[in-house]
Amino acid sequence: MNTSHMLLPPPPPHASLPIRFLSLHRAFLRLRPRRHQVHLLRPSAAKLHSLNQHHREEEVQEDDDFNFHFRGYDFGPLIDFVSNSALPDINSDSRSMDAAELQLAQSYRAVPARGWHLLLKSLSSSSSLRTAYGVVAWLQKHNLCYSYELLYAILIHALGQNDKLYEAFLFSHRQTLTPLTYNALIGACARNDDLDKALNLMARMRRDGFQPDFVNYSLIIQSFTRANTVDSVVLQKLYDEIESDMIEMDAQLLNDVTVGFAKAGDVDKAMFFLAVVQGNGLSPKTATLLAVITALGNAGRTEEAEAVFEELKEGGLKPRTRAYNALLKGYVKTGSLRDAESIVSEMETCGVAPDEHTYSLLIDAYANAGRWESARIVLKEMEASNVKPNSFVYSRILASYRDRGEWQRSFQVLREMKNNGVRPDRHFYNVMIDSFGKYNCLDHAMATFDRMRSEGIEPDVVTWNTLIDCHCKFGHHSKAEELFMKMQESGCLPCTTTYNIMINSFGQQERWDGVKALLGKMQSQGLLANVVTYTTLVDIYGQSGRFNDAIECLEVMKSTGLKPSSTMYNALINAYAQRGLSDQAINAFRLMRADGVKPSVLVLNSLINAFGEDRRDAEAFSVLQYMRESDVKPDVITYTTLMKVLIRVEKFDKVPSVYEEMIADGIEPDRKARAMLRSALRYMKVKLNS
Repeated sequence: MNTSHMLLPPPPPHASLPIRFLSLHRAFLRLRPRRHQVHLLRPSAAKLHSLNQHHREEEVQEDDDFNFHFRGYDFGPLIDFVSNSALPDINSDSRSMDAAELQLAQSYRAVPARGWHLLLKSLSSSSSLRTAYGVVAWLQKHNLCYSYELLYAILIHALGQNDKLYEAFLFSHRQTLTPLTYNALIGACARNDDLDKALNLMARMRRDGFQPDFVNYSLIIQSFTRANTVDSVVLQKLYDEIESDMIEMDAQLLNDVTVGFAKAGDVDKAMFFLAVVQGNGLSPKTATLLAVITALGNAGRTEEAEAVFEELKEGGLKPRTRAYNALLKGYVKTGSLRDAESIVSEMETCGVAPDEHTYSLLIDAYANAGRWESARIVLKEMEASNVKPNSFVYSRILASYRDRGEWQRSFQVLREMKNNGVRPDRHFYNVMIDSFGKYNCLDHAMATFDRMRSEGIEPDVVTWNTLIDCHCKFGHHSKAEELFMKMQESGCLPCTTTYNIMINSFGQQERWDGVKALLGKMQSQGLLANVVTYTTLVDIYGQSGRFNDAIECLEVMKSTGLKPSSTMYNALINAYAQRGLSDQAINAFRLMRADGVKPSVLVLNSLINAFGEDRRDAEAFSVLQYMRESDVKPDVITYTTLMKVLIRVEKFDKVPSVYEEMIADGIEPDRKARAMLRSALRYMKVKLNS
């Protein structure tokens, strides 16, 4: 291999490298568990496996006083010699060497390989990179250690462990990469969460005829989960590569894949791989079971979460607080208050102490059920258990009041909080500002903003976005723009969300040059437009009748690789509907289907409205039939819009039957639906009397 082709990255921050993946060609249902078999390894692969197994297993704590000594060997003279000499020429003739150097080499011939390994690790943890490389070259020159590629790999691995990824790349640039050094470098990248480079190296390794091993896949998946950036599609592609390369998955890798899918929110695949672990006679790790329980709880699948929780107990493990919290979170999410209370009772019975998170979840459960007194009792229990409620707990109480429209209670929560000696933090103030903003109490929102600053808490991007957005929503566009300018003057850089809010504000004012300027500024700051950006653009262009611009945005978005959302198509169809352009609305609907986007009830309601505005009642009712055939449940807006369509075409006598059909469908009529029925009956009465 020509090492000149090895990409040397610039100093951090590193530029991202292309990622190579195999195409996703296996459907999830075709995944199959495989029995683990013992394979004979080729000599080079055996070395590779040995090194990676060494790195995978828990490393033995090294003596902090190593100081270049190992079982009586003093490496001080060697360090001095290498540090004060040019890098050794490994091809030089030993007869031309200095006698003192030959004598020095002779004095180290009895040092075992373990001693050299420890020496390199010690040098790598310090700033002696040149010395470490010199020692390896010197050992190779004098043939003092049996495996030099193993030494190189150990050095790269140690550099990666000490957050010296750039130095590891510099070092790897000095010799031909072998499977051992490739894997060490990939592992260093993964441990330092530089996934682009790790995946690029794996692709390059394959091109050189070498195969990555299961340890590298484990490290890469662990890095994804550590950074909370794991994506189910990416994880599936990695798994397909593992299968394509016929790499045997050990217990660690299977656990890592299971955790990866769980943290990506792909519960079905997480459950599948958990079954694979158990089907191969392996015991899932506690962390794996916790991740699966949490994912099931987040998905509202509490019965399955309970089953996995019971498995944990049946495996002889005593569930700790984190396990109980994972199950408790699921009950809170599904509104199962009785189950939430029972899990806390079980914790007390089993002698498992609730922590701050346990109490905050229970407070959430009571607040969501409107049981404010019970929530306050939990606060008292926290104090009795010497678990002091923090600002986050109070912010959850505040958020519950906000979501129920009781924003006035914000002052009460703040008082109780301060009486208990808890200082509000930035998150609490952000929730408080949001509570006031949602209910058009903008003076209170600004007063809270001023209070947090007076207490020495600097607003973050969430604070500014919340303030700007609530002013935009209630039509105070000048104030929103003023806040946008102050945000930048304060040194807080706008994010993509900030620009999306301002683009929407300028669009509502039909300030198209301003919209263009915002997009340009956003791009100049290195911020990429996301799905929300394009949806906002489609919406503001559509509402203003600039349909060509809206369609162009849609095409540009698709060209960048982003998939249009149902919300985006709803904005476009709704814009056509409001102008009675039903043919254009149905064309947009067909385009949506062609893009593989499943229509939501919102989209279909907009389509019904489009036909209604165009007085095409038959087509409007055909949408209702389509909903039933496509397993999309109509809502109260669906039936209300259909009644409006019938009134528009003066088919008043059919309105009561639609109203009755809505009730039969288990949907409770709202004020607007009842008003539609009264209007139809009134028109019918007038018609009968005329």
